[in-house]
Amino acid sequence: MAGEQLKVLTALDQAKTQCPSPGTLPPNVSAAVNGVALCGTLAGQLFFGWLGDKLGRKSVYGFTLILMVLCSIASGLSFGHTPKGVISTLCFFRFWLGFGIGGDYPLSATIMSEYANKKTRGAFIAAVFAMQGFGILFGAIVELVVSSSFRNSYPAPSYQDNPTASLIPEADYVRRIILMFGTIPAALTYYWRMKMPETARYTALIARNAKQAAADMSKVLNSEIEEDLDRTERQASSGSNEWGLFSAQFVRRHGLHLLGTTSTWFLLDIAFYSQNLFQKDIFSKVGWIPPAKTMNAVEEVFRIARAQALIALCGTIPGYWFTVLFIDIIGRFAIQLMGFFMMTVFMIGLAAPYHHWTTAGHHTGLVVMYGFTFFFANFGPNSTTFIVPAEIFPTRLRSTCHGISAAAGKAGAIIGAFGFLYAAQDPHKPEAGYSPGIGIRNALFVRAGTNFLGMIMTLLVPDSKGLSLEEISKETVDDEEAA
Repeated sequence: MAGEQLKVLTALDQAKTQCPSPGTLPPNVSAAVNGVALCGTLAGQLFFGWLGDKLGRKSVYGFTLILMVLCSIASGLSFGHTPKGVISTLCFFRFWLGFGIGGDYPLSATIMSEYANKKTRGAFIAAVFAMQGFGILFGAIVELVVSSSFRNSYPAPSYQDNPTASLIPEADYVRRIILMFGTIPAALTYYWRMKMPETARYTALIARNAKQAAADMSKVLNSEIEEDLDRTERQASSGSNEWGLFSAQFVRRHGLHLLGTTSTWFLLDIAFYSQNLFQKDIFSKVGWIPPAKTMNAVEEVFRIARAQALIALCGTIPGYWFTVLFIDIIGRFAIQLMGFFMMTVFMIGLAAPYHHWTTAGHHTGLVVMYGFTFFFANFGPNSTTFIVPAEIFPTRLRSTCHGISAAAGKAGAIIGAFGFLYAAQDPHKPEAGYSPGIGIRNALFVRAGTNFLGMIMTLLVPDSKGLSLEEISKETVDDEEAA
């Protein structure tokens, strides 16, 4: 018996010597799991944005929800006899989950913009987008509850005490439960999505059914509305309902607008998604997440979820709702310009004295600066880039143009999430599987430059505060008047 115990202890010592810290996913696997969802979202934004203008907002809106629910469940049930098989099926369903999520971007924004009045339209669209802040917090809470339950039910030693036992077999259920739990709140919205009538603007101007549009609005407002057939016919047959996305008229009227919405969303998401690369380092510096070897796998999930919940509460959610409160007072243009400017300032404030922030005694300042970048991203371009494309384009192309703008953002997200992952590697000691990069400090300077470019490109985006959708898009005027 003593001899067997000695063999076990010897094997543990050898494991600790060979792998002093827990392993990580190979770069190609990590990129595949995260990247397929972003690629799916980009494709979904383009496809469903176009489809929303062709078939109507409501019918497509319901389909995206069904796709999200089914693929979220399937992601949690990802199967396979080998690790490669499990990752392959997970990536497959994550792509289609992203595809459905991508469709929600243009459809949610377009539906709300076409329902709201011009005085409070910005706040209503901003509130739609701001709800994802609560979604982020809810997701973190689910992670906390699930990981805490498994941590208490299946106690395990830390990695440094027993590398093999630190990863309990039941930990696989933690991932699966968290992935599938998100289907519950999503599925609950299906009834209301199906009860919601088509937007009156689409029905009247694209489907050319003024009587049905008036009936639908009567249900929404609980008051009798009479259709104005002559006015509707004039609007439906106006110039903007005759030319398409690739026409000279569109380029003349909205070419610079589309360049502005796509470029600002693209530049924002490069900076915004690359912020997540620094989270773990910052959380570790302030002691929110201890070294990985001092925890077991489930404990690490719990600690990371707790830190993400704090960031959501202190930076993400307040930023969103500041936008809701002030967007119809100070305007979209001012908020977006201010947000990009402040993100530039705080990025430089993090980068220039980076070594100062990472030394003992200055970690609180590091977290505060990092939190402010999230605050001004959300009380700034992360909200306005979602809002403006749903307002400034004509009805027949509104969903399509929003989808194009959002897809440009996701292209930036892919660059931010993966380009910076490689670029931010230490030039002398990169992580296993990565090539030397420019380092975190220089990567922060690049992000500051990206935010500054976003501020410049904002000058191409008009402010739609206080204007009706028809006024800002010049939908009711002919080409000579628009010029």
